[in-house]
This record gives sequence, C-alpha cells and structure tokens, in this order.
Amino acid sequence: MLRSALLAAGRSPSVRRLVEANPLTKPVVRRFVPGTSPEDAVRATRELSGHGLFVTLDRLGEDTLDAGQATATVRDYRQVLGVLAEQGLAERAEVSVKLSAVGQFLPSDGEKIALDNARLICEAASAAGTTVTLDMEDHTTTDSTLGILRDLRVDFPWVGAVLQAYLRRTEQDCRDLATAGSRVRLCKGAYDEPESVAYQDKSEVDRSYVRCLKVLMQGEGYPMVASHDPRMVAIAGELAARNGRTNGDFEYQMLYGIRPEEQRRIAAAGGRLRVYAAYGDEWYGYFMRRLAERPANLAFFLRSLATQG
Repeated sequence: MLRSALLAAGRSPSVRRLVEANPLTKPVVRRFVPGTSPEDAVRATRELSGHGLFVTLDRLGEDTLDAGQATATVRDYRQVLGVLAEQGLAERAEVSVKLSAVGQFLPSDGEKIALDNARLICEAASAAGTTVTLDMEDHTTTDSTLGILRDLRVDFPWVGAVLQAYLRRTEQDCRDLATAGSRVRLCKGAYDEPESVAYQDKSEVDRSYVRCLKVLMQGEGYPMVASHDPRMVAIAGELAARNGRTNGDFEYQMLYGIRPEEQRRIAAAGGRLRVYAAYGDEWYGYFMRRLAERPANLAFFLRSLATQG
C-alpha cells in the first residue's frame, strides 16, 4: 500500500510542486542523484571509477511530448559521451536511455523518432568506445522498446536491454534475449503495474527473478544483475559459478547512493559492479520510485528532513 501511494505521488503534479518547493529536499536527493549537469555526471563517474566501480549514466527526463526536449536530451547524451572519451573514462562508463525521453511518445511517428534519436546516441557511444543500454519503463512500452532494440542491434549489436522480473512475460523475454553478445540487465521493476501483467507479491517477484536469472546465466549472453537484495546477489554468484562464468562474464548493478559499502566490497573482491547514476533536473519521478522500492529509503529521507529542519 505504501509503495502504491509513493508511486501515485510520483505522478501527482501537486505533490511534485510541494516536494520541489521544499528547500530541505534537494540536499537529501543528492544521496540518489549526484547532480543536475553533465559535469556532475562526469564528476560522479570519475569518483566511482576511482573505487574500482563501473558506471551507467541516465539523463533524467521521461514521457516527453516535446520534440525539442527530445532533441535536447540527445544533445546532452552526446556531450557527456564526448567528455567521457576526452577524459579517459569511457572504458568505465556507458549510458542508459529511456526511449520515452527521446521521442517514443510523440504523437506523430514517435517510435521512428525515438529510434533515430537512439541511433544518434549509439553512434556517439561507439565513437567514444563504450555502450548504451535501453531502459525499460512501464509494461505498455515493453513491445515498442524491444522492437527498437532489435532495430538498433543490426548496427550496434552491443546495445543492452533491461527486463523487469515482476512482469509475467519476462521469463520468456529472457529466453529470447539470452543469446551470444546480448547484454541484459535484470531488475525487479519499479512501476505500479496491474495484476494482469505483473506479480504483486514480493515472494512471487523474487521467485520470478531467480527463474529469470537461471535462464540468463545458462544462456550465451552477458547478464547484468541489478539488485540490492543480498540473497539475490548471493544466488547470482552461485548460478554464475554453476554455469562456468568468471567475474568478467557477468556483472552486478546497484543504484547510486544505495549500499555503497557493498558496492565497493564486491569490486574489491574481484567482482564487476556497475553503479546506475542518474542526473538532471527532472529528478522527482526517479526519486519517488527509489523511495517506493525500499522502506529504508523513505525512512532515510524523513530522518534527513527532520535533522535539517
């Protein structure tokens, strides 16, 4: 119930105005969002890579219905990729792209515009010597996103996909994508989905996550295990070993600001750990999803507000 309320608040313009107007909020948001500018993103990448971590950068902003805003997002990604290359950080960092941020929902030819814009980002990533992963959003975008992924992989076979274990369809999607060279990030899912398409009970989501992990670890692709759950992290390691995978044959992924000590521990032990770091002015929706994912995040937020007040 709390999770649904927080996700609903994430879609509420009035709650958004209230949260964004509170001067105490932004310092707390910095736990999860390292900054608003490309310079902030590069700074965070340099800091994280100094601890042996890899990074995927997400320029915040989604569901745009403005072609100019979609173009600005593409320009920002290309700028960041250029700076990463110039500063020798491209080997440690890639970018994650939400297709709804680059035109997927535009009223006329949205999918084509999103594909063309994503192609521009992929070209910049290729020139920089790094990769791109297409983020997954709510279930209504899944087929469209996977279709654009297939088109991009014709020229950029390294483009990564994201699959969400709480969707009932995902185990089959894992089978379809567990092919040679295919990079797949498996997460649990962070949107408020109906029971008809998504598991509602945490234990059901966990079981689905493990089933999907088994498919990916047994396949020929490159699994990216996106979870902060210690049990899932341990299971992933066991499945990787059981299937003869070394530390370079898969990676763990965690969000910026969540379990940073564990992130460094995994890296220090020889594991490959990538941090998902989101940046930009449009932090509100992302921030509310982070609060909804784990009660500990909400408790941290409320304690911080009380302390600052």
